[in-house]
Amino acid sequence: MRIARIADSGGGIHHGAPTDTPSLFRELHGTWASGFTATGRMIEGGRLLAPLSPPAIYAIGLNYRDHAAETGAPLPDFPVVFMKSIRSVIGPGEPIRMPRRLRSDEVDFEAELAVVLSRDCRNAARAEAMDFVAGFTCANDVSARDWQLRRSGRQWCRAKSFDTFCPLGPWVVTADELPDPLHLGISTHVNNRPMQESDTSQMIFDVPALLEFLSADTTLPGGSVILTGTPHGVGMARKPPVWLHPGDTVAIRIAGIGTLENPVAEGD
Repeated sequence: MRIARIADSGGGIHHGAPTDTPSLFRELHGTWASGFTATGRMIEGGRLLAPLSPPAIYAIGLNYRDHAAETGAPLPDFPVVFMKSIRSVIGPGEPIRMPRRLRSDEVDFEAELAVVLSRDCRNAARAEAMDFVAGFTCANDVSARDWQLRRSGRQWCRAKSFDTFCPLGPWVVTADELPDPLHLGISTHVNNRPMQESDTSQMIFDVPALLEFLSADTTLPGGSVILTGTPHGVGMARKPPVWLHPGDTVAIRIAGIGTLENPVAEGD
């Protein structure tokens, strides 16, 4: 099932399943923990929002072999973990805004498979880890590389937590429809130009391994989002580097899920 979060014409917020008609959704009722069922009601004129408002965002760096190779980094022995601000989340079509108070002119894109947790997860063994997964969505781990690499003591949180730096969407595809998340095509296009093109089989630590590691002695709240890393082709690794600019459009595509597209705009 595809589960979207939508605003109706009156400003009400609902969950809905997309149809073949744009802006027409089958209304759903439920929670990430209990699951969702159709109410029988249709919602017309719906506008896609971020598919959820997570209580926490965990993210993994250097989790694709091809990305580690392009950056010259050795493969990590354990997952490289950082967090993003929950206020960085935006939905499809919303603008990624360039930071201007703490100015960055080196804003980069990162296509990522995002995991949505259905319920609290603590000390999950690998064999049971997928029982905690509600579904998957597309994510863009937008990163200000100048702040990431030179201005923050190489701490990543500041560079990746500016407002609008975590687009999610267009919807969550439930785990039963993606039983093998380790074989999905993943790509980024900027202004229709292909930039990243890979497959989730390039992951160093797969989804069960990440959940086992992140939940060890640590409670991951239900509804949390886990970004699982990005493949090769990021802007900073290109020669010359390719940075995002106002007026650009970034499209993240993952097979079996869909396309997450966002414009880039000047900061306010």
